[in-house]
Amino acid sequence: MKLQLKLALYNTLTKAAIITLMGILILVSINRISVNHMHQRLIQKKNKLVTHLSGAAINDLLTQQKTFTDYNLLKEEYIILKEVKNNHQEKLKQHFSQETREIEGNQEEYQILTAEFEYQGKRYLLELGETMSTVGQLEHTISVFTFVILLAAVVLTLVTDLAFSKFLLAPFYQIIDQKLNKVNDPISFNYEPVKTTTEDFRILDQSISTLMNKITDLFLSEKEFIANVSHELLTPISILNTRLENLLNDEKLSIEGENKIFACLKTLNRLKSIINSLLLISKVENNQYKKPDTIVLKEMIHEVYEELEHRLEMMNLSFTINLTESYVFKGNRSLFHTLLMNIVNNAIKYNIPSGSVQIYDTIINDSYAVVIADTGQGMEINQVSHAFQRFEKFQSEKEDSYGLGLSIVKSIAAFHQIDLDIDSGIGKGTRVTIIFPKKIIQPIQSS
Repeated sequence: MKLQLKLALYNTLTKAAIITLMGILILVSINRISVNHMHQRLIQKKNKLVTHLSGAAINDLLTQQKTFTDYNLLKEEYIILKEVKNNHQEKLKQHFSQETREIEGNQEEYQILTAEFEYQGKRYLLELGETMSTVGQLEHTISVFTFVILLAAVVLTLVTDLAFSKFLLAPFYQIIDQKLNKVNDPISFNYEPVKTTTEDFRILDQSISTLMNKITDLFLSEKEFIANVSHELLTPISILNTRLENLLNDEKLSIEGENKIFACLKTLNRLKSIINSLLLISKVENNQYKKPDTIVLKEMIHEVYEELEHRLEMMNLSFTINLTESYVFKGNRSLFHTLLMNIVNNAIKYNIPSGSVQIYDTIINDSYAVVIADTGQGMEINQVSHAFQRFEKFQSEKEDSYGLGLSIVKSIAAFHQIDLDIDSGIGKGTRVTIIFPKKIIQPIQSS
């Protein structure tokens, strides 16, 4: 999950939790506030009623039945007035209660004020009740309103946090994109600082630039070293090779001397081949090659077949090419030719007499792939995992193997953003799969 989304989710969840807590506190408090407000209203009504009472009014209310009851049309309020025994020693009582009362067959929950008062030497009991349904309606309204506010706040917070975090982290992603992901060559690194007001991002940008500056110096030093090695090692080898060949022209040279010189020439050629291979790997890994060529894979495979046809005939190997698609990509033609030559050459070298080499294409995870399969002796599982390491030799009986062929293949494949996979088993042959980047695949036209 990206840092931007994590920050937005954290802020949203935090604010949602705070709003939810405040909403719960409001719902808890609203009941108490409403009840207190109702108590004050009932007291005001009681005081107003008692103030405006007169003897005639009380008599009319009681109508000689010692009690009076009244309620409004919606049964939200009611009044009960009745005369009680007057005991001058007792204090006048007043208290609130919440009870269920039945009026005309309807039961309602009421907040009730029960109060005693004296008028003209008589004591009366006044009961004022107000239904609790209004409080419930108020709590429901506030609950709905709180939920809507919470939902709107969460959505608004998520949107605003995403927008703000995107704006805030824009320099960070710019640093990642321009100074890490798009850097293939340290020499072409862009040292221009990324515009930002965040000190942390400035430090990150400066640290990456400092690191890349050191890597560039090392890279240039390695390039210089490779050039020096190429000159200092290959030149003496060429001189020795020429001198030994001149010695072979000496008529006085014995057969034993010729054999020794041939052995020396063979060793020099082996050393020259190893140095050239190591130099090739180093140059490829240091991106000292360009990719200016348009490579038609099918044509190049046929070229490799024509160059190795004599070796196939020597071992009586059958060679089949079955490509159903025409894959074209940009790359370095000579390097990719070397890749194919090394793989096919191994398929021939380690094959069995009268065996076969097959090249066919397939689709792997929506990517175009070419498989080069042979019927050779194969490798063990632990050997397959080390197949691309330098100087790894699994078939020691092959004297012309230096253990660098697959290392060169791996370097060239990485240079072209190509994936490689090896499937092999003792006595089952080897299958090398070349998986290309997703490109436009053109169907093969019949000639």
